[in-house]
Amino acid sequence: MELSDKTAREIFQDVKSNPARAKFGFGKKAALVNVDPQKAYTCLNEFKTAYETDPRQMEYINKLASGFRALDWPVIWTHVAYMDDASDAGIWGTRTDTADSLQNIKFGSRRSEFDDRLEIDQIKDAVYLKKMPSAFFETPLQSLLVWHQVDTLVITGGSTSGCIRATAVDSLSRGYRTIVPEECVADKHESYHFANLTDLLLKYADVVDVKEVFEYLDGQ
Repeated sequence: MELSDKTAREIFQDVKSNPARAKFGFGKKAALVNVDPQKAYTCLNEFKTAYETDPRQMEYINKLASGFRALDWPVIWTHVAYMDDASDAGIWGTRTDTADSLQNIKFGSRRSEFDDRLEIDQIKDAVYLKKMPSAFFETPLQSLLVWHQVDTLVITGGSTSGCIRATAVDSLSRGYRTIVPEECVADKHESYHFANLTDLLLKYADVVDVKEVFEYLDGQ
């Protein structure tokens, strides 16, 4: 195992800035998957579970969503919420049981609601409830992507080390070019955030500046 005194952020920057780094690249048609941008994870002044990496994250996500809709490409939003007895959280809901625990994001609660800053088109966009980390797990996402004949997924939301990573790995595993705009994903601590961005960049996805995604959309 290679040892280093560098921080996770520094290692990520080294990998990202490597001119020889190979890329998957964008394909012919993309879908935007916004993973759990809900109040439990975005309302910093209200919930301990919330986090922010880039203060313009919601702004960028809205702009991406608008660009995808303009091309008539799919825009998907996921969120998590559980039954009162949390039986639908499975083993994942057994580690802790506090007001801040995952399985206590209940239907109809503020924690389950999407961030108020988001511009969600209730007619054109797909909104999926999920129970586990990946946006693919037991949701209609795969069927929607096949119907729209997309070959590329752009993934935003949080957390980088959890649901973003899980969705990106499943995306690659299903044969999609997978793009993660750096400014559009967030995590609780920079160590988890940048360590997982590095791992995604090295193995499973292209981690790019969001401006690259805007340029891709503008070129369609």
